[in-house]
Amino acid sequence: MKNRLKAFLLVCLSPLSVSAAELALDPASFFDANFTIDSTYTRDGQNYEVSASGEAGPYGRVYLSYEFTDKQDLGDRGEYTGHAWTQNGETVATATLQGVYYKDGRTFRIYGLNTLSDGKFHFAEGAIDFVAKTMTFKVADIKTGD
Repeated sequence: MKNRLKAFLLVCLSPLSVSAAELALDPASFFDANFTIDSTYTRDGQNYEVSASGEAGPYGRVYLSYEFTDKQDLGDRGEYTGHAWTQNGETVATATLQGVYYKDGRTFRIYGLNTLSDGKFHFAEGAIDFVAKTMTFKVADIKTGD
């Protein structure tokens, strides 16, 4: 009876779970993005803005700007929005950035979804170390069926 109850709950609750397959990442598209924090500041002691520059795989030199907020008043975690741009030759590419962060020891973990001017969507996962002035990410294209 106990095993039947477990099986019943598993079948009933499994549609509520999210799997990595639902966010289909293109395995051939993964790249590293490594940035140096150029500046950080706050205007109000609650929201923080960060500018960074570095190398992002196929995009070459990229410039980022972020605004980190804590709209739910969670203390050590919150959300962010931002922008990115790069220029390769005559081609300029831009992106909007959005996601969540949380403090993990001396670093901040960050998970984001990015919309690019070339029509791609990216998933980015990384770490921010304000002491070392670094931002490092693993980035991949999200499959969209195009």
